[in-house]
Amino acid sequence: MREAWIIATFVAALLLVAAPLSAQQRARPTGAHVVACSGTFAKDSSHLKLAMFFDSKNITFADVEASDGSKVPASVLFPNDPKRRLEVWWSNPTDRKEIHLIVIGGESTWAAPGGLRLGQTLEQVEKLNHKPFKLKGFDKDSIATGSDWDGGALATVAGGCKPGVSLRADAKASAEKIGALSVDEEYSSSDPAIRAAKPTVSEILIGYCLFNDRI
Repeated sequence: MREAWIIATFVAALLLVAAPLSAQQRARPTGAHVVACSGTFAKDSSHLKLAMFFDSKNITFADVEASDGSKVPASVLFPNDPKRRLEVWWSNPTDRKEIHLIVIGGESTWAAPGGLRLGQTLEQVEKLNHKPFKLKGFDKDSIATGSDWDGGALATVAGGCKPGVSLRADAKASAEKIGALSVDEEYSSSDPAIRAAKPTVSEILIGYCLFNDRI
């Protein structure tokens, strides 16, 4: 009888200790990847620092394609996982030091400073910026590039970097109306013609450089 009581008491004590731990485990983040302009992604970071933080097996150094079709040497995190892929371009590519630009594209689920993510609508980006922003008209690939956060929340983020976005027009949007929005002109995201194209974020650039500088 005494042994049964001791066992029951011990089990009850274990449950009391385990309960808070279980609650803590349930409260832990899901592990979503977020780019912050500090720590591992601070301007003075390096390929070595990334390899130490994310494990060397999850990073490679390879040529990636720039917007003009040229090749640029960069560090690529999770190169074989489209949802976790992240490109890091260097101001000093020879030594693989000093971040110049971070690129979130394709199917990547990384979040940028300010909460920017691929697939967000024009309205969602405006909400993050706390106001409308400026962007160029659509190019031949139906892509519009953000040109100015117009003093909004995304114009200044901690760490000294600047986020920028490219947005792709909805596949069902009128080609004629998209073509009328010249890539050489600047528009407000609140412009009815821009909104009619229903663009969503197709690429995010985080740079210690000019807003839309990718070379």
